[in-house]
Amino acid sequence: MTATSDDTFCFVHAADLHLDTPFAGVHEAAPEVAAALREASLDAFDSIVSLALARGAAFLVVAGDVYDGPERGLRAQLRFRDGLARLAGEGIPSFVVHGNHDPVTTGWSAVASWPPGVTVFAPDAIAVVPVHRSGTQIATVQGISYATRATAENLSLRFARPDAPGVHVGVLHCNVAGAAEGYADYSPCTLDDLRRARLDYWALGHVHQQRVLARGHGPGDPWVVYAGNSQARSPRASERGPKGAVVVHVRAGAVERVEPVACDRVRFASLDCPIDDLTGLDELEERLVALGTGALAAEDGRSLVLGARITGRGPLHRDVARPGSLDELLRHLRDGARRDEPFCWWDRLTDASGSAVDLDEVRARGDFSADLVALAEALGSDAGTPGLVATEIAASVPRALAGDVASLAGDPGRFASLLDAATLLALDELAAGGP
Repeated sequence: MTATSDDTFCFVHAADLHLDTPFAGVHEAAPEVAAALREASLDAFDSIVSLALARGAAFLVVAGDVYDGPERGLRAQLRFRDGLARLAGEGIPSFVVHGNHDPVTTGWSAVASWPPGVTVFAPDAIAVVPVHRSGTQIATVQGISYATRATAENLSLRFARPDAPGVHVGVLHCNVAGAAEGYADYSPCTLDDLRRARLDYWALGHVHQQRVLARGHGPGDPWVVYAGNSQARSPRASERGPKGAVVVHVRAGAVERVEPVACDRVRFASLDCPIDDLTGLDELEERLVALGTGALAAEDGRSLVLGARITGRGPLHRDVARPGSLDELLRHLRDGARRDEPFCWWDRLTDASGSAVDLDEVRARGDFSADLVALAEALGSDAGTPGLVATEIAASVPRALAGDVASLAGDPGRFASLLDAATLLALDELAAGGP
């Protein structure tokens, strides 16, 4: 344990543990992999506890979604209690709120009493709890849990800076406007709402990517941080990459910096596998195995659930597109994959490849395909085209995409790349008799 002075210390911010997360579709194919996935969220929490102990943390905060659902399995509850007990045994208090996955009024609790120093915030009102070290108050932590899943109230408006010494931390499961796409609008708020409370640090949960939304400079200008989830749960883009917790470093009564620390056991990843220079499915299999081996080696001893997108253009596309080819190849990859840890489990293969296209041959046809290529080349050679096309498209797409589309006007290289890709896609559709 690392010793710290009263005004220089750290605490650990975790969120979205989703303990006992189920992983569907694996058990029958690979029981060993399924067992490791079942343990992954629990092992990640154990790593967070070990992190807090190793750093001599002043306290731990968990910002909601401790459990994956209202059923709250017994094993998950006891593992959570035991981890907090380890911290309590070393004098490290814990502060917990419940979120939309584990609201207080649904499900059941197997824990009759929590270890000393554990605060599970209630859903009816904000509670403010002081944190002392060596007889000196170094912080306050305040929070509120969800009573029900569909919590639409802006709970951040209930928080306020207390008249007390130390760093003031708010713990909340919420959706901050503009933080990330694709998350349900539970307890919606804005950065200005959070600033209004005049706290020093907001420990947030709900968004599964680690995000620093604001770097604090004192009361009214707080740090606003999503810790992300502790263990990835699916192949979705938001679940890829390292997962874990955030160590928050405090010096002279102010948050100095935040440090993301990976605590996960299994990671999800996706890679592209080009076929341009390949002639047989056996060569494709060899390339996928090599890519998987390299990807696993890069994950620092963690296991990997891997998907691959077959890309590029060439004669092998015909075999790749043959019904059942990728399904059979996926089964073969799984049969040959290692099952001991760290493992590389092949989750899926998708076809994004295309046939080889000889543009000279297309131009010589004198048909609609030739006219399409001529039009695309004319657009690509006109310096004013990117601006005109970007303006026209930006006016018709959702607002969230308009800015990205408009940026094409100032990026002729990206516009040319997209134009080439669109032309080849259109030629593929024409060759296949598509709409």
